[in-house]
Amino acid sequence: MTEPLSAKLPDIRQTQVFNAPIDKVWEAVATSEAIAVWFMPNDFEPVVGHMFHLDAGPFGKSPCKVSEIDPPHRLSFHWGKDWTVTFELIQQGEQTQFTLIHGGWSTQEATEFGEPHEVVRERMNGGWVGIVGKLGEYVRR
Repeated sequence: MTEPLSAKLPDIRQTQVFNAPIDKVWEAVATSEAIAVWFMPNDFEPVVGHMFHLDAGPFGKSPCKVSEIDPPHRLSFHWGKDWTVTFELIQQGEQTQFTLIHGGWSTQEATEFGEPHEVVRERMNGGWVGIVGKLGEYVRR
């Protein structure tokens, strides 16, 4: 008997429209200093292939790798062993539509800490709401 194929869980998606120009939002999502304010301390650089870490506090430093940079519209990175995080920006006049996409979820997988993806996905979905809100506060300054 063969093992069942892993069932993919839906990506987490958070979209907000910020009252800020696209260049200001891009600076907030594509520089280490700004990411540290609204998300996590890090050693990010906006260069495809750059290996960096997100300092996840009690969970330690999570390894990441930049996979796509398309200023000022799209940035993606691999996070840990399973996930991909993408920031998409669309200019709408003087505003910017920001969408966060956190993918790589599976019913058969667990995190590096042994927690099932299904459990972590729900927690992270709620967490991203607050994090994207903090990004919005940051770009309104």
